[in-house]
Amino acid sequence: MISSLRGRVLAAAGGSVVIEVGGVGFHVNTTPAFALSAREGHDASVHTTLVVREDSLTLFGFATRDELDVFDLLIGVTGVGPKSALGVLSVLSPEQVAEAVQHEDDTVFRKVSGIGPKTAKLITLSLAGKLVAPAAASHQTTVVTGAAADSVLAALTGLGWSERVAADAVDETVAAASEIEAASVPTLLRLTLARLGPAQKAGGAR
Repeated sequence: MISSLRGRVLAAAGGSVVIEVGGVGFHVNTTPAFALSAREGHDASVHTTLVVREDSLTLFGFATRDELDVFDLLIGVTGVGPKSALGVLSVLSPEQVAEAVQHEDDTVFRKVSGIGPKTAKLITLSLAGKLVAPAAASHQTTVVTGAAADSVLAALTGLGWSERVAADAVDETVAAASEIEAASVPTLLRLTLARLGPAQKAGGAR
């Protein structure tokens, strides 16, 4: 089982990256936000799971362990394949998935391509009790935002930015973002990368 990879990014586009480890290029299916954050020619680290089918071996990778854990739970739900699970994590953070499950809100899952009403409902039922949502509703936004910011900071440092540069960029992005944007890991990562800009590539920010 390949549980993680760290190496030079050979290619990154759409929803996948190619990471070279020990002279071997691994093709990893990931979220568009992660692919956008990966810089060709620079190091990146990714948490991975290998999905085995009769005719294929496919790697799926994520910036954080929480995303990987939620992915593994999602593909265990009847009717949810790896691509659909990846689609969920492309638009929802692990915290948002947990919140939806806790409140049996299947509408957010129905918005994901390939997931119909029946499967969306099954996700909320199957994952009940398996995910921990923010405990206090009054502090929900703060808790989720903090968790999302921590996940984005971990992703950026894993991709090569110094912790100081990454932390400053995340703080500025959270301050300027809406509550919904700041609570979503994919959205917050995309906005932070846009703020960092092409001039502050990982290799030069160390």
